[in-house]
Amino acid sequence: MSEYVTVGKVGEIPENTGKTVEVDGRLVAVFYADNQYHAIDDLCPHAGASLGAGYVEDCVVLCPLHAWRFDLRDGTWCDNRRLKVDAFDVRIQDDDIQVSITPKVVEEDE
Repeated sequence: MSEYVTVGKVGEIPENTGKTVEVDGRLVAVFYADNQYHAIDDLCPHAGASLGAGYVEDCVVLCPLHAWRFDLRDGTWCDNRRLKVDAFDVRIQDDDIQVSITPKVVEEDE
């Protein structure tokens, strides 16, 4: 069973923006986009920039350093879907935004 950690309150993250939080010693970017909360690894694998500070549109975050684009739903890099950052399950409990400390397992299309 996944363990969840509270990272904020509902309404605290404006639409199409992100926030960086620490979850179990790891930096995680939490976003509110498309009327849902999403969480992915905060560090861009290209140069280590914070994805939580990136521009968000259509459930995609643009890395603020070199414009790499990642899908908020599963962490995939939009320019090469075989590469990705970890994505995490998010749930709402009362008014708390909670993130699972276990990365999502996403089935790959064959």
